[in-house]
Amino acid sequence: MATGKLYFLRSCPGLFYLHLLLIAVLVIFLVVRELVFHWEDRRFHRQKWYPPLLSSIVCGGASAFAWQSFTRRYPSTAMKAAFWLSPILTVAVSFLLISFGFPGSLAAGFLSLIFAVIQSLYGLWVNPRVDYSARIFSYSISSSSSSSSTTSFVILSIFTGIVYASFLVAGIGEATAMGAEIDFVFILVILLSLAWTMQVIKNISHVTMGRIAFMKLMSGIDFKPQVALRNAIRHSMGSICIGSILVPVFGTIRDSARAVNLLGGDTDEFMFSCTHCFSNIASNLVMHGNRWGFILVGACNMGFVQSSGRTWDLFRRTGIVPVINYDLTSSFCFLSGVAVGAICTIVAGSWTLVIHKSYATEVSIYAFLIGYFISRIAMVWPQACVSAYYVTYAEGPQIDDFDSTIIQDCINWIQRHNLA
Repeated sequence: MATGKLYFLRSCPGLFYLHLLLIAVLVIFLVVRELVFHWEDRRFHRQKWYPPLLSSIVCGGASAFAWQSFTRRYPSTAMKAAFWLSPILTVAVSFLLISFGFPGSLAAGFLSLIFAVIQSLYGLWVNPRVDYSARIFSYSISSSSSSSSTTSFVILSIFTGIVYASFLVAGIGEATAMGAEIDFVFILVILLSLAWTMQVIKNISHVTMGRIAFMKLMSGIDFKPQVALRNAIRHSMGSICIGSILVPVFGTIRDSARAVNLLGGDTDEFMFSCTHCFSNIASNLVMHGNRWGFILVGACNMGFVQSSGRTWDLFRRTGIVPVINYDLTSSFCFLSGVAVGAICTIVAGSWTLVIHKSYATEVSIYAFLIGYFISRIAMVWPQACVSAYYVTYAEGPQIDDFDSTIIQDCINWIQRHNLA
């Protein structure tokens, strides 16, 4: 059984690289097909489709890096600002989509408006937790503060995401130009590749930054980003590729279970039974895949499933699972991604609305997705720092100046208010 797991772990990077090769072949095929057979087709105006989308991608990269830099310098302010900035930008996107006047854009606009309301209500609900999250956010980032080489690594990660997204946009554009049924399948495949590859880029950064932050917090050792990155690519690509699939899926299930728990309550016996069953499934899944596992993947070269299990077991034994649930770092990173995605949508959608209205809806949606993923790559640095802080606390730090009172104060507050 262990041999089978090891073989699967070692084969995952090969599958990922094979997928990259096949996607590259597909994109090149789509571009060459249009160049040879359909370049003179006037139904699709490339000069009106590509510039807005490509410009929004560059704008997204710049916005993501600027927001990440602001977060590093003013973490507490950034944490609080994200919970009102994201809903405002989402409302702006919804009005823009509605203004297009197409059935698809109207549906997307109303969904965006509902999403903005949900974000606003969520921000009001979690407002009491913002101060604690901002406090731990500030300490984690300042305690594992980095060198200029780490900043260069972040820029490289964002640039890689921009280049890959721009390459895929070429395939999406040429498939859109052809417009056959099979081309819609090609677009879906390309978007799935975009999601997985962006997750892999993000998690390479997570493992790299997590190792740097963990070694700093645990032992006071300054680890070079170049060494951490090389080790991540050489020894942990299998775990990163697996984790890039499992973490979004398991995380969504876990968050859904927590939401159902809150809504279900214990007034109805059948509902209580269903929510309890769902919670048990989510609890078992998180043991086999969670984002905190990436820290030990980088620090100890563990397999992803093994490191996730060990990390969650440490959290349970030290009693900080309620604190993990109380923290808003993941919500902050998600809302940051939504905000940058909304900026990309506003840039691409407004431009397309002026020059060729019929392209506006699809270009806006593509811009949002790409902007969201690029932002998540940029925000993985502070997220990795916070994850490393929790893992260090659970492992037991080996330096005297590690501040464990932040978590202890939160545990005491949760126990006093029966929030566990």
